[in-house]
Amino acid sequence: MPVHACIDQLGREIQIPVHPRKIISLVPSQTELLFDLGLNEEIMAVTKFCIYPEEKVKSKIRIGGTKNLNIEKIKSLRPDLIIGNKEENDEEQIKELMKEFTVWISDIQTTGEAYAMIDSVGKITGKQKQADRIIKDIRVAIRNFQLSKTDDVFTAAYLIWNEPMMTTGNNTFIHHMLGIAGFKNVFNDLRRYPEIGIQDLKLRSPQFLLLSSEPFPFSTKHAEEFEKLLSQTKILLVDGEMFSWYGSRMVKSISYFEHLHLLIKEL
Repeated sequence: MPVHACIDQLGREIQIPVHPRKIISLVPSQTELLFDLGLNEEIMAVTKFCIYPEEKVKSKIRIGGTKNLNIEKIKSLRPDLIIGNKEENDEEQIKELMKEFTVWISDIQTTGEAYAMIDSVGKITGKQKQADRIIKDIRVAIRNFQLSKTDDVFTAAYLIWNEPMMTTGNNTFIHHMLGIAGFKNVFNDLRRYPEIGIQDLKLRSPQFLLLSSEPFPFSTKHAEEFEKLLSQTKILLVDGEMFSWYGSRMVKSISYFEHLHLLIKEL
């Protein structure tokens, strides 16, 4: 099978089949992207967390969770391309797969890096035109949203986990998307996903506390508990996919941010 050299987002040069026909995706947002690129036939297996597009992922083989892959099952499938992510997949498992298979890894903290990922995945799968269209759609959506948005920037804290309470720092994709959505992260002096306490939230006093639907499924019950503790902060339950998925879903994220600002005006 003819191959060509490619650099993934870890800076690794790898040899990828010119026309990969047996692709395994290890990350939900990138799985959705692969389908949106038109690779329905080439995608052979996905994780149990890959849920979009709903009608198409049902027919694909499941190879475990993003951080708990079924390595033996993957080996039995003999893929010619595996696509994963530095943050979402387990490093040791990825290294194990790299010993036998072509593994392309993304590493994304900004929209620029998300565009680069979409572009690269389009190139290595033979879907460059489709990737260009998706990138253009995202750029146009963001530009139109920023031009139309007249609201002030709101201060906010974004929680991804409860007990222990965890927020998002400055070198994460969520932090970058918060900025696009019109929020200033009050924990932008911290890095990655630090643990915080209720006193930290009181001290920073954000205008909004955003409770994400994933990875921890915050609910109305949690929102009511925070309302009692943070009298000066408005509590919002938000769709975590819209802030953390860095593939083709970003187009939908912008529509969601528009809806979120309309909701804020009613508060």
